[in-house]
Amino acid sequence: MSKAIQAIRGMNDLLPDTLALWQRIEQEALDVLALYGYREIRFPVLEKTELYKRSIGEVTDIVEKEMYTFEDRNGDSLTLRPEGTAGCVRAGVENGLLYNQVQRLWYAGPMFRHERPQKGRYRQFHQIGVEAFGMSSPDVDAELILMSARLWHALGIRGLELQINTLGTPAARAAYRQVLVEYLRSHVDQLDDDSRRRLDMNPLRVLDSKHPAMQDIIAAAPSLQDHLDAESVEHFAALRHYLDSAKISYRVNPRLVRGLDYYTRTVFEWVTTELGAQGTICAGGRYDGLVEQLGGQSTPAAGFAIGLERLVELALLQQLTGANVSPQVYIAVLGGSEAVREGLGQAERLRDSGIRIELNCGGGSLKSQLKRADRSGAYYALLIGDDELTRRAATLKNLRAEEPQQPVEFDRLPEYFRDRLAVGDKS
Repeated sequence: MSKAIQAIRGMNDLLPDTLALWQRIEQEALDVLALYGYREIRFPVLEKTELYKRSIGEVTDIVEKEMYTFEDRNGDSLTLRPEGTAGCVRAGVENGLLYNQVQRLWYAGPMFRHERPQKGRYRQFHQIGVEAFGMSSPDVDAELILMSARLWHALGIRGLELQINTLGTPAARAAYRQVLVEYLRSHVDQLDDDSRRRLDMNPLRVLDSKHPAMQDIIAAAPSLQDHLDAESVEHFAALRHYLDSAKISYRVNPRLVRGLDYYTRTVFEWVTTELGAQGTICAGGRYDGLVEQLGGQSTPAAGFAIGLERLVELALLQQLTGANVSPQVYIAVLGGSEAVREGLGQAERLRDSGIRIELNCGGGSLKSQLKRADRSGAYYALLIGDDELTRRAATLKNLRAEEPQQPVEFDRLPEYFRDRLAVGDKS
């Protein structure tokens, strides 16, 4: 027998038991997004490589090391999307959604990065992304944070810390860059290889280094906050005022720079200590120059992305569960084609009443069907055989309590289960 083919390393199967929690999280997110007036947009998982080089930045780990990039049959360089913002902006520009307009958009789906797989970091991962276009004031930054906080509350997620920072304008960062490079050159012998390579091309990325030997050097580095322009300082102060008024707790983290080059001014992350090194659950900020950088008219923008694998993992650690999607009633069919026909018909009638039904298909003895019924998680089993056809009444068996079996007329089944299941799980 041939060896079974396995999934690609770092690309995982999502199985039915876990997906109940995924579906609950996704539905709660959709409900919260609707409260804030966000609409869904969908765009391809495959884009021209140039899109990500121009948006994310060529001297970033994502572009240099992690993208799944290949040439197609026409010789064009294509890349599986490593993040969603660039594709959303491209779609907005190309389809005329952004110029002189306010748009609140969301999307969800898989992203791809060729990283070293570890808990909370996979080569195919899933995000819910949120993007707001056409609003330059800090109130939309605050609204994005309030919206994410509302989702944590709706899900019952506990213990997340909000970290915020401001990166200022590109002009302010350029001035700071000179000061930072001078400082880093004075410690060049202590820099790791990645930091030396970034010193000339993208020195702010050095501040994002997770290398343990670099942490003291980073901690002592000049602060960007000392080189901010007045408008960015005012923008950040207003954001903090709005968060304080809404009683949203946060910590200003001056070393929070994010791993993407397009961010300006506000950046934020929701982090947990329960997942080890991969503790960022949600991250985002403002990217006012990206639309113009990708060929559109100048348009202010801000957004965030939620890492679903990490959020699900945290929810499991905190013992949160998904909606119960097990059948409520299992119909066992005994006999010939007439019993099967009746079972199919009764199953559809009960589903019309909103009752979750699993119908036994493929035959089997009464004993084997009742074992399947028990494994299904259903509360009740309905038995339909020749005797039941004659008297036009199914035999009801309670699978979760000691009760005598009883007949229930076919015509009364929807009403009977509506009354019975009203005190059970109809979610």
